[in-house]
Amino acid sequence: MNITSGRKVVLVGTGAVGSSYAFTLVNQSLCDELVLVDLNEEKAKGDVMDLNHGIVYTPSPIKIKFGTYEDCRDAAIVVISAGAAQKPGETRLDLVNKNVNIFKSIVKSIMDSGFNGIFLVATNPVDILAYATWRFSGLPKEKVIGSGTILDSARFRYLLGEELDVAPTSVHAYIIGEHGDSAVPVWSSANVSGKFIENHFTDRRKDEIFVQVRDAAYQIIESKGATYYGIAMGLARITKAILQNEDVVLPVGSLLEGEYGHTDVYIGVPTIINRSGKKDIVEILLSDIEKEKLAKSVKTLKEIGSGLF
Repeated sequence: MNITSGRKVVLVGTGAVGSSYAFTLVNQSLCDELVLVDLNEEKAKGDVMDLNHGIVYTPSPIKIKFGTYEDCRDAAIVVISAGAAQKPGETRLDLVNKNVNIFKSIVKSIMDSGFNGIFLVATNPVDILAYATWRFSGLPKEKVIGSGTILDSARFRYLLGEELDVAPTSVHAYIIGEHGDSAVPVWSSANVSGKFIENHFTDRRKDEIFVQVRDAAYQIIESKGATYYGIAMGLARITKAILQNEDVVLPVGSLLEGEYGHTDVYIGVPTIINRSGKKDIVEILLSDIEKEKLAKSVKTLKEIGSGLF
């Protein structure tokens, strides 16, 4: 597979998520060049100016500029966070029709530039839109990654860490499936440094923790209008894994082709990420109940996506 060299990132969409991601990238000096693309040119140019004023304090140099889809030609990664935002009372899946149409135009414009790097999709409903990006772009599945359950899993690990009084980085646990209401907490393999923790919780407490994870976005949207810091950090983590060729396992949106018994759906599952994009899907052991819940999550996404492509 051809791999675009360099560490250039193009961000399409500089709303709350996009600008937070850009800030995180610059703060961590994860790329050498960052190009911001947005229909609202003035807003994006303002972000560029603001970010450039912080370069003196970054760990290493970085070039930041406003650009167009033509700048995607030699990008290693194009991150898409453009699209209609989720409104209070609206589920991620309510956004599907609006954003599939937006993506058709965006992806065509990017591919017309000659882009052959890796797509990282963040816009909701992210599983449907990652699938749309793969279909519209014609790129191999390895080069199209959805943010998947990177944020759901982080919320899960954070809450388990709080419950067990241990750092969330020492909690190894996944949320898989849809990035949304049908997500599946994998309690059967959740552990702290190899010690399984499922039996530490009553069924009622497990349900309460999952509801906190599932409904976190709705609570944050109700409080401040949108979620953006957590997902920005998750997107930056995926970006780092790609550009630094880490071979690390992250719960991202991947195309299933028989893994977990399902096909033709983008969904959040543990996946090995490196410079080529997705190296391989890791099939973790699931309990029978978890398998049933994952099947329902797949069905949900396929029903929503039916007739769109």
